[in-house]
Amino acid sequence: MRKKTIFITGTDTGIGKTIVCAGLAAALKKRGVNVGVMKPIATGAINNTSSDAKILKQVAKVNDEDSLINPYCLDLALAPSVCFELQKKEFSVAKIKESLKELLNSHDIVLVEGIGGLLVPIYKDYLVADLIKDLNSPLIIVAKNGLGTINHTLLTIKQAQNFGLDVLGVIFNNPEKSKSDISQKTNLKTIKEISGVEIFGELPFINKRKDLVKLAASNINLGLILKKLNPRANDFQKLSAADKKYIWHPFTQMRDWQNEEPLIIEEAKGCYLKDVKGRWFLDGVSSLWVNIHGHQKKEVDQAIKNQLNKVAHSTLLGLANVPSIQLAKELVKITPKGLNKVFYSDNGSTSVEVALKMAFQYWQHKGAKQKTKFVYLENSYHGDTIGSVSVGGIDLFHKVFHPLLFNSFKADSPYCYRCPKNKIYPNCKLVCLEKLENILKNNHKKIAALIIEPIVQCAGGMIVWPKGILKKMRGLCTKYNVLLIADEVAVGFGRTGKMFACEHEKVIPDIMCLSKGLSAGYLPLAVTLTNNKIYSAFLGDYAAQKTFFHGHSYTGNPLACSAAIASLELFKKEKIIDNLQPKIKFLEKELRKFKELPNVGNVRQKGLICAIELVSDKKTKEPYPWQDKIGVKACIEARKYGVILRPLGNIIVLMPPLAINKEQLKELLEVAFGTIEEVTKSYK
Repeated sequence: MRKKTIFITGTDTGIGKTIVCAGLAAALKKRGVNVGVMKPIATGAINNTSSDAKILKQVAKVNDEDSLINPYCLDLALAPSVCFELQKKEFSVAKIKESLKELLNSHDIVLVEGIGGLLVPIYKDYLVADLIKDLNSPLIIVAKNGLGTINHTLLTIKQAQNFGLDVLGVIFNNPEKSKSDISQKTNLKTIKEISGVEIFGELPFINKRKDLVKLAASNINLGLILKKLNPRANDFQKLSAADKKYIWHPFTQMRDWQNEEPLIIEEAKGCYLKDVKGRWFLDGVSSLWVNIHGHQKKEVDQAIKNQLNKVAHSTLLGLANVPSIQLAKELVKITPKGLNKVFYSDNGSTSVEVALKMAFQYWQHKGAKQKTKFVYLENSYHGDTIGSVSVGGIDLFHKVFHPLLFNSFKADSPYCYRCPKNKIYPNCKLVCLEKLENILKNNHKKIAALIIEPIVQCAGGMIVWPKGILKKMRGLCTKYNVLLIADEVAVGFGRTGKMFACEHEKVIPDIMCLSKGLSAGYLPLAVTLTNNKIYSAFLGDYAAQKTFFHGHSYTGNPLACSAAIASLELFKKEKIIDNLQPKIKFLEKELRKFKELPNVGNVRQKGLICAIELVSDKKTKEPYPWQDKIGVKACIEARKYGVILRPLGNIIVLMPPLAINKEQLKELLEVAFGTIEEVTKSYK
């Protein structure tokens, strides 16, 4: 059996959680399960001894140390948060986790009894529900069968589900003698029908401890509890078959997919993802560069739930909604000065599509009818819609669609490792800009805009630009009267170590595209920001038809905007940008080791974005043949060690959530190093 915890909470205090926890432990033990018990926090203890922990230990017949079973033993019979404050004691979740970890070394299942109910404050703003979530434990609710049971039990179930907790079921306990009436006989069935949650059984009033073992073993459906704890092997087979039958995955050769075992995710917490087999994986690519604060961030979760209680969606075509207004105001505050108009769309591709059409139509309104062309960079990627593909510079992705695209000018990419001019930075004097300047000099009268991914070209291989390139590009656009579109879809919201990549060189674009991390990786949302100069060109009488005729059904979706507002508040509250700096320095230091590997040609980093480029020959920079899938093999190997990576051809990308801590970052780097070493060593 896999190691498991079950958290026991109640609809109220005095409901008999200790009796149920002890009885369940004894019943499981009688069935041959190696079970342990824990009471993380106890109040009202006498001589530093918790009576609840004592009962649990005696009935479960375990010999674990008291300090493990009861890490926090508080004297006062008050709410834990009050006890900690009055007794001037600090609370640490890590201490409870360490105790639980030790208990799980000795037991297959550990039953963890809570204190009070879900909303009891343990410490400051930290509730019992937060502890359950941090312990990543499924939950059994203890309820008393009688008047008010339906209301109390359903409220507790609903609250647990609102916190994202996994409610295994309910056990009813009768802490005092009472006569059975019609309500008691119908309560259990009603609760199950309304909530859909399992009822594991009902314990009558228990006077003697020896009766507890006997009654718990016979009255509690242990088989159903154990079944719910086991890995969902059958579910995996069904889900895998259905996936292969119905789903066409993006950027995936489906013939290969049909022959592979898929990784099917069903849950997430912090920087980790869990698959349907119960395995946990460190999310090394932020679920494709979108996750910022970790999965199931309670503030973002709650913002979405609060908004869901008001309205899930209302169009911006002819109407306005509150969250979209609030978010636009906040975005204008934090983006480069002058970007004070916000146009909503659904994803990165559409935000770029909006920017291209906006730039094109701006010049039409200004009377420069000939300014219809765009300039883009080699190795650039701006999305998958036809307009964004027309300014994409990755032939592998874009060549097949060439007959559908409009013609654009392509300039060199500042790719120092594979410099188009065979120069070495910094002695190159940024010669890679020559082609761009020549294009602008000779064609500026017909060019509407230059579109770039500032500082880091992500999908092109995490190409990190040398210092000064971005500022010079801004200068060239100004000089030749061409708009600058900054596509910060992937690099915005702290990824490069600043809130926006343009800040590194104090550049103000004419148009900025944002998505991915905008909603903290929760819901599809994008914005295109621009200045008053461009916005004003679209103003006029209705008959003039200067309206920007573009829009989406889910433009300014209230749920997505609420998530984004909560995310921006977290940036301020948790000082995320400041707290990133030590992690960035740690990453920079640890990445030096990768350069020593014989088949690592180049290591690139900006902020928490980094790329490890694999080559078959370090001296000649010869890449591995594309069809050998060396990057794919390395990423598949990493899964064996509980880490999810995604390659860009021969380039291994690391872009974890900003919330990652140093310990997790070290784990990510160690696995990446080991798998790269192993795969390249075995390559023939």
